[in-house]
Amino acid sequence: MLTISQLAAYAGVTVRTVRHYHAKGLLPEPERDHSGYRRYDAGAVVRLVRIRTLADAGVPLSRVEELLGAGEAEFAAAVDDIDRRLRAEIRERQRHRERIARLAAGESLALPPAAVTYLERLRAVGVPEEMVAAERDAWILVAAQIPDRMAFYMDMKTAQLEDEHVRELYRELAEVIRWDADDPRLDVVAGDLADQLDQVPPESWGEQMLPADLADLLDSVFLASVPGARRVLRALERRGYEGWTNIRRLDRVG
Repeated sequence: MLTISQLAAYAGVTVRTVRHYHAKGLLPEPERDHSGYRRYDAGAVVRLVRIRTLADAGVPLSRVEELLGAGEAEFAAAVDDIDRRLRAEIRERQRHRERIARLAAGESLALPPAAVTYLERLRAVGVPEEMVAAERDAWILVAAQIPDRMAFYMDMKTAQLEDEHVRELYRELAEVIRWDADDPRLDVVAGDLADQLDQVPPESWGEQMLPADLADLLDSVFLASVPGARRVLRALERRGYEGWTNIRRLDRVG
C-alpha cells in the first residue's frame, strides 16, 4: 500500500495534482488507516497514470471520467472528437501567432500596406517620429471607419509629399506640438499651411472630406493634445479657412 507521496511519484505527478483529481472526483479517495493516513493500491496507480496520460494529451478534465469508463468503440469516437477539437485549437492558435507577428511589425497590424508605406515615406523625408505617430493614429481611425477610401487618401498624401514645401510644413507642425498656446510662431505656421491650401484646386476639396463624425473625433484629438491648436485655427480662419481635419474654404476672407 502506498502513501499519497508514493502514489504521486509512481504516476509522475505532484501531490497537489493528486488532491486536485480527488476534488474533481476523478480519483477516489481511500479510507484512512488506523494511523490516519490514506493508503493507495496498485489500481489507484493505474487509474492515476491513465488520468495523467489523458490530461497530458489535452483531454479536458470534464471528459476524462467519461473516457475512463468508455468501451473500445466509444473511446475511439471520443478520441476522434477530441482530436478534431485540438486541431481546430491549433489552427486558431496559429492565427493568433500571425496576428502577434503583425503586431510586432507595428503599423501593419491596423493599417493597409499603402498606409504603412506612406508612414515610412514620412520618416524618410525627415518627419519626426512624434508627428508620424500622430498621423498613424489618425489613419488607424480612418481605416477602421472608411477602409474603401484609404487607397485614395494614401495616393493623395503620397503625391503631396513630393512637394518640398509640404515636407517642410510637416516638420513645422511637429514642432508646433511642443509650443505654448500663445506662441506667436503659431501664426506663421498657420500662414504656411494656408499658402499650401491656396494651391489646392477647388474641385478637389469635396474629395478630401472625411465623414463629419470622424472629422469631429480627429479634431477633438488635435484640440486636446496641441496647446496652440485654437490659435492655429483662428489664424487659418483669418486666411479664409475653417476646420482642421476637414478644412473648408470660407466664402469670405476676414
